[in-house]
Amino acid sequence: MSPVRLASTTNEIPPAQRGARPGWRDARLWVGIVLVVGSVVLGAKVVGSADDTVTMWALRSDKAAGEVITPADLVTSRVHFDDSADAARYFTAADTLPASRHLVRPVGAGELLPRAGLGDADPDTARVSVSVPAAHLPPGLGAGSRIDLWVAPAGTGEGRARPAARDVVVLEVPPPSVELSGAGGERQVVLAVPDRGDTLAEVLTASGGGRLMVVGRG
Repeated sequence: MSPVRLASTTNEIPPAQRGARPGWRDARLWVGIVLVVGSVVLGAKVVGSADDTVTMWALRSDKAAGEVITPADLVTSRVHFDDSADAARYFTAADTLPASRHLVRPVGAGELLPRAGLGDADPDTARVSVSVPAAHLPPGLGAGSRIDLWVAPAGTGEGRARPAARDVVVLEVPPPSVELSGAGGERQVVLAVPDRGDTLAEVLTASGGGRLMVVGRG
């Protein structure tokens, strides 16, 4: 009996291959460089634009012409201006407000405080609180509204209503009070009434007699 010979097999393990470093001509290297540089530039632009804002004064609430602006009426707002000339039209938080802080035009809530919007008080205008029948107040009346004042006749059949003052600015319309609501349903309205001739006296007299009427403009 012949001996059985087993065939021997040899498993050769291939040598490990080291990854080759990409050369300067490798497109992947340049794509990576472009991405890194782009992210750096974009980040610098975002940070730069965030710092390119100015802290400005803005109004906390609606204000009418003739009202006096106090620090309590202001809030700060960071604003970016494309043109420095636009920024120069408004007060920054670093500016000292002028001594004359009367508004010469209405300014809305959130609106920047304009330099041209402040001035001296009109010596011919008086700040007056009047009582007006609630039925004679136009809807939507508020600070900044412009109205005409009319005086109703003293009695029935004694003539027609006549104008007392035109283009009057409403400074404030306080919420209805219990006292006025119980006395004929009247409302209090604060107005900037011209103090010329007999205008102011006529308005106050009509208000005291319940004959003052408010007509909205526009």
